Amino acid sequence: MQAAPPVPPLRPLSGFAGTLSQRVYLSLKEAILALAYAPGEILRKGTICTALGVSRSPVSEALARLAAEGLVDVVPQAGSFVARLSMADIREGAFLREAIELAAIERVAETVTDEQLALLRRSLRLQEALVADDDRAGLYAEDAAMHALILSFTGFRKLAQVSETAWLHVNRARRLNLPLPGRLAATVAEHRAIITALAARDPVAARTATRHHLRQLLALIEPLERERPELFKAP
Repeated sequence: MQAAPPVPPLRPLSGFAGTLSQRVYLSLKEAILALAYAPGEILRKGTICTALGVSRSPVSEALARLAAEGLVDVVPQAGSFVARLSMADIREGAFLREAIELAAIERVAETVTDEQLALLRRSLRLQEALVADDDRAGLYAEDAAMHALILSFTGFRKLAQVSETAWLHVNRARRLNLPLPGRLAATVAEHRAIITALAARDPVAARTATRHHLRQLLALIEPLERERPELFKAP
């Protein structure tokens, strides 16, 4: 007797807001970015429908949207597959994110308030606790929240969304680095250096600390193309 396909690693739709197709999209995207679906893995519509309790239509809409973002490859007559990682996309995303964050951190260093610094320090304390608990997923989420918080301090409402879009492919690849020994603590130390520079209202130091932090990540991702070639698209 043929074994049933495994239940996909999807969070229930009740955990998301929006229309039905939006919630299906968010659930699938979360699983792909978290590497719960491996690069190259087939996405079986029927199994997804059963897991989420929906018809094929919202699943098809979600897959089309993910394909437009480069997270899914739709192959005619074969099916939909999680897109393999692309170093070209990762390097471009890292370049765009760095340009945005360096400009933002300089602006924030000149305008940051005591109340905003208190929020950043609170985030840092939470990150330290997450490292102590070896909570990788929690630190990943709080890392993203801290960066979004800094971008929000610029006063530009759309900046965090633009930065997140640029960082999309890097975000997926960086999950491969979180298990590296010492990486969680190093991430928090890099964040601490950024916040220290902001507290000193020093734009040059803030820019230097931010650049170092962002480039550490890319330096850790690049060797993975050689070590885990099955996860990457051919150059």
